[in-house]
Amino acid sequence: MIDRTGLAEFLRRRRELLQPEDVGLPRGRRRRTKGLRREEVAALCHLSADYYSRIERERGPQPSEQMIASIAQGLHLSIDERDHLFRLAGHQPPPRGAASEHISPGLLRILDRLDDTPAEVVTELGETLRQTPLGVALAGDTTGYRGPARSIGYRWFTDPGTRQRYAPEDHPFLSRMFAAGLRQVLALRGPNSRAAEYAELLLAESEEFRQVWDAQEVGVRPNDVKHFVHPEVGALELTCQTLLDPEQSHRLLVYTAEPGSESHEKLQLLAVLGAQTAAFAHGERPEETGPLVP
Repeated sequence: MIDRTGLAEFLRRRRELLQPEDVGLPRGRRRRTKGLRREEVAALCHLSADYYSRIERERGPQPSEQMIASIAQGLHLSIDERDHLFRLAGHQPPPRGAASEHISPGLLRILDRLDDTPAEVVTELGETLRQTPLGVALAGDTTGYRGPARSIGYRWFTDPGTRQRYAPEDHPFLSRMFAAGLRQVLALRGPNSRAAEYAELLLAESEEFRQVWDAQEVGVRPNDVKHFVHPEVGALELTCQTLLDPEQSHRLLVYTAEPGSESHEKLQLLAVLGAQTAAFAHGERPEETGPLVP
């Protein structure tokens, strides 16, 4: 059963404790609000300001599990705080560990400060959980996929469009790498895991996957340098740095270009193009009444 008073009080307190810089927002000169404003939290949680305000005022219908998960992530809650929020809302908390898609506050704080860098947080199966704006400009919005297609390894063998973002000479290596990575996760998580499901689907759908899977490779490490092919700015050579959250098995991937290089100039151009696209999308977006589901 939902505890409306407890839920409202907990949300208000968490909102008041967060500062704009904690979540990558500008403070502004005339700010008088203690902590974040309701509309700021609503935007972080991909909810309408009216919907979020009703929860804090102990009104409206019971929030769904999806909405509570969005609120927990938007407020940068720890895993214990997330579970508490779910219980206040009358729901059973989601599983922890590798199956969890709740990004740790520490990883989010780092991501929020990378607004001028392509970066993303992914699961051990290559499912994108969050991207920086420049990450979206570089690779497209990869958070909008559903089902097995959320995994880049699955898309690699089933969606030709995924390969268009990578240099053709790297394709054979990437096929081996994705298959080897899936094999390792399957061995770690077992026959009832999502990795096992993806492997079974790919064996049925892709001849190329069957060939590289039969090679029984493991330990095919990603190259530090990635060769992207962007539809607007062309080829980019970027170095990828990885930060691992061992508790959640999430990885923060950060892509950088050598200063003064052609790829560095192209990233700067992408930042401008991405900002223009985001501004247009923001101007066209209707008022939302729930989580933004692409």
